[in-house]
Amino acid sequence: MTHAYRAVGWNRQKRVYDATLAGGMGLYLGTFLGVSAWLRPQATIETLLIRALGTGAFLLLHVVLSIGPLSRLDERFLPLLYNRRHLGVATFLLAAAHGSLSLVQFHAFGDRDPLVSLLSSNGGFQGLALFPFQVLGAMALAILFLLAATSHDFWLAQLTPPVWKALHMLVYPAYGLVVAHVALGALQAERSAWLAGLLAAGLAWVAGLHLVAGWRERGRDREAGERDAEGFIAVCRVAEIPEKRAVIVTVAGERVAVFRYDGKVSAVSNVCQHQNGPLGEGRVLDGCITCPWHGFQYDPADGASPPPFTEKVPTFRVRVSDGRVLVDPQPLPAGTRVEPAMVGDPA
Repeated sequence: MTHAYRAVGWNRQKRVYDATLAGGMGLYLGTFLGVSAWLRPQATIETLLIRALGTGAFLLLHVVLSIGPLSRLDERFLPLLYNRRHLGVATFLLAAAHGSLSLVQFHAFGDRDPLVSLLSSNGGFQGLALFPFQVLGAMALAILFLLAATSHDFWLAQLTPPVWKALHMLVYPAYGLVVAHVALGALQAERSAWLAGLLAAGLAWVAGLHLVAGWRERGRDREAGERDAEGFIAVCRVAEIPEKRAVIVTVAGERVAVFRYDGKVSAVSNVCQHQNGPLGEGRVLDGCITCPWHGFQYDPADGASPPPFTEKVPTFRVRVSDGRVLVDPQPLPAGTRVEPAMVGDPA
């Protein structure tokens, strides 16, 4: 296993992914500028560039927020999830360029510091029509900067996965701030039915995807069957588990991945220690459970990553009886070895 395991690093797929992303961003900005200059020849290049960068960042933010639920609904979207952090950083870079140009365009030529001008030039909090929408955009940009700056495994390890995950959930408040920034900015600049329609459609798309994915996931949180005399719970039949794959069951309020491989059955926590990915949606490769999100691996018998890596997940005692898989709902400390149950064991 130690020879087969490789840390997640820069590879050809990531290079192709980033080249495609950069090309797509360049194509979008060029197309937006060209079409906007044709439709509005009176607009300055600065204004067009600010709008191109802002709409590009907003569009990418929708893509970032869509990848998670899409991957839950269809595993063909998993390659996008694998490199989602690259999209997030690209979103921040576009948003930062948009914000910087806007700060120069609207606040750099007065007698006050541009940041002071941004925060104090508009005090119309009493109504939507004059609400200081630029402050909302600056708040969203600050959050996006924090997320982009910590989008590295160094910070994941330093902060611990639960804290890192909670921090990156701030993308949803950032999205809300951006929606308000765009909606109020458009209200002050111009009245456009198609712009309002696009904004509403984007919001409905993101919210709808998350609701559908959440509804589908709801079934996985139903508790497995009753306990037997020894406290084990029958979770499924052996035949229901594909070879070198898993079924995900919920016991004692925790999702457990039950893997079948090489005539054996093992159970581990469903939560990958890297970014809380669903281990039960991965497969056993080279003798290791391999997370479908970023390729982190664990020995199914003890839940430990092969050396020199140190990640570990909790394990569960397992039995096979009359073709049924039974799991002890009490998790064992992460990295605890549990002898796999042999398929066909009488008890």
